[in-house]
Amino acid sequence: MTQGTHPRQTPPEDTGTADPGPGRFSRLPERIRPEDTVETKPATVPDPARDTYNPDEWLIRYCG
Repeated sequence: MTQGTHPRQTPPEDTGTADPGPGRFSRLPERIRPEDTVETKPATVPDPARDTYNPDEWLIRYCG
């Protein structure tokens, strides 16, 4: 078997002369504040009955 001796063709190099246009990259996008990038919300719905203090709960829980 013999291999072909075809010359390799290389693609033309990009010279970077393409003009993107006058207005495309003329200014930066609007700045975003860090406070606007974060959303905070509770992981669970607060239960008002859970946080109430019952002075007799220890008696019911431990002595009952």
